[in-house]
Amino acid sequence: MGWANRGRERVLEAARTRSPFLSLPLLSLHSLYVEQVDLGEATGPRTIVSGLVKFVDKETLEGRSVVALCNLKPRNMRGVKSDGMLLCASNADHTAVEPLDPPAGAAPGDRVLLAGVDADAAPAPATANQVAKKKIWEGVQPKLATTAGRVATWEGVELVTAAGAVTCATLAGGSIS
Repeated sequence: MGWANRGRERVLEAARTRSPFLSLPLLSLHSLYVEQVDLGEATGPRTIVSGLVKFVDKETLEGRSVVALCNLKPRNMRGVKSDGMLLCASNADHTAVEPLDPPAGAAPGDRVLLAGVDADAAPAPATANQVAKKKIWEGVQPKLATTAGRVATWEGVELVTAAGAVTCATLAGGSIS
């Protein structure tokens, strides 16, 4: 699977966004974090915008390791270009959301694969254009879930790096997006 190509990233800095649209009451203006995430890339950290303010406090998010989806086309979110997405587990009514945890020992940039897939034999990740045109994420995402043991899976197969399984702290039987 080429959709999730990074395993252990570290959120270097998270800040709430500011928006000029203060007169629009339907917008939750302070619901986004703008994160600088170390993906182990030579170009340095990526900016990723996420709507986690309601679920994860800034102090908990900063410095933690996360799993990021990196082969998406950049999106403009309230004036800020987002170059990826943090993968999170959530409960059925979406009142609890938490970032996925890469296994201890995973390094920034480690690739996430399905258990049993040889990393050396795995195909290259899909490009951002392929993900968008073929709607790969839309096909993959509904089949992502956490088990009763809080392990991240796709169609019941564990998501892993060379260091072990991807998990979440508390959400058993949740969806992943």
